[in-house]
Amino acid sequence: MNWFTKLFSRYLTPPRTSKKTSDVKPVSVNNPYLCTEPVAINTQKIPLSLLKKFVPIRGLDDISFGNLNQQTLTFTPGSVVFRLGQPRDSVYYLLQGRIALQPDGDKSYSLADDSPMANLPLSSGKTFGATATAITDVTILAISGDIIQMWTKNSRKQVSSLKSLELELPDPLADDPFFSAFSKAFRENKLRLPSLPHVAIKLKKAMLNDIGIKEVVNIIQIDAPIVTRLIQIANSALYVTESDITNCHGAVTRLGLDITRNLVTSMGMKQMFHCKNPRLMKIMQTLWKDSLYISSLSYVLAEECSAVNPEDALLAGLICNIGVIPILHFAEEYPDELTALEKLQSAITLLGPSVGTLVLQKLGFSEELASIPMHAENWFYESDEYSVNLIDIVIMAKLHSYIGSERNKALPFINTIPAYAKLKNGKLSPDFSLHALHKAKQRINTVTKIFF
Repeated sequence: MNWFTKLFSRYLTPPRTSKKTSDVKPVSVNNPYLCTEPVAINTQKIPLSLLKKFVPIRGLDDISFGNLNQQTLTFTPGSVVFRLGQPRDSVYYLLQGRIALQPDGDKSYSLADDSPMANLPLSSGKTFGATATAITDVTILAISGDIIQMWTKNSRKQVSSLKSLELELPDPLADDPFFSAFSKAFRENKLRLPSLPHVAIKLKKAMLNDIGIKEVVNIIQIDAPIVTRLIQIANSALYVTESDITNCHGAVTRLGLDITRNLVTSMGMKQMFHCKNPRLMKIMQTLWKDSLYISSLSYVLAEECSAVNPEDALLAGLICNIGVIPILHFAEEYPDELTALEKLQSAITLLGPSVGTLVLQKLGFSEELASIPMHAENWFYESDEYSVNLIDIVIMAKLHSYIGSERNKALPFINTIPAYAKLKNGKLSPDFSLHALHKAKQRINTVTKIFF
């Protein structure tokens, strides 16, 4: 029995009752998602202060959480708690016992109440991403599904607050002189923000109007390095045809206007990831390589799983790490205030998303693209749409990018996040994930030759 079970046993061992409340609904016999009814239900609320270990509950204030319905449900061994594909009315957490989960086409896995993963929802998408069966007597916390919408609303509010240059330092960084100075520069709008090359900016603005290939070529051809790269890409394995392209007009014709615009923007972004300090430049190069990998994964996932334009997904994946640039530039400009390099690297994870969204807002990117850095690792973000959008693609790409790394141990199971429920369409499985990773690595090999 874990500490939570011991401390809050009065919440977890409710008296038997046959009365159900509206938040967790029984399944009728004619329903294909027939589940086992709990043997006991307790509607007594567990205080928010006692639930701060759970994600994303810990991000809510007392008032928001107080408005949510919650129950504890008790099941006996062998009970089916919920089924794969069943519409989700509530978000479930494992409070006590051990449970088995069987995703679609995946190997089953089990979860115990003393596992760190028990701090995360068993499922948070609009439909359940697995079938859950009780291995032992289990107690489940069922909280109104509105918690995900509240979490998402708070995330969007954070994006909006950046327009007023609000940046709250996390506790680990609040007393550090370097980050205090960085925060002050952020608030006073004195950060050195990266800018796109003139050609990328001019092309981006021009394509807001109805222009053709000739006009695009006239804008691009004044920058010889970009022309050379576009011709190289047009002749690469990514877009290869029988005949080679030898000029800018031919390259733009083969690639198309939207792909050309995204590629020119991507080339401009590569120039942003640069520092004179060798140690900081090493971090820049690593993050640029990571960005290329996430970009390739985004392209593959969009191509295989959704109606999202793969080329748009490629750019969305590429910009998710852009927030690191002002942080490292600030470190380069103020070497006397530079904190330990190890702390700087860990802080990039905490500050990078906010700064990245600020950068993209300043560069005039669309609201959806500008929010990518803030939401890329917001695993429980749920858009209002049932269809997949760019944010869903990048979230899934980020999650896939950590497979096999140390970060993977602290990540939610892929079948538990909202983006999975929207993206899967029967395709997401271990075999498909391996296919996506393999295809992305093949693509990255070609892309790396172009961008390095």
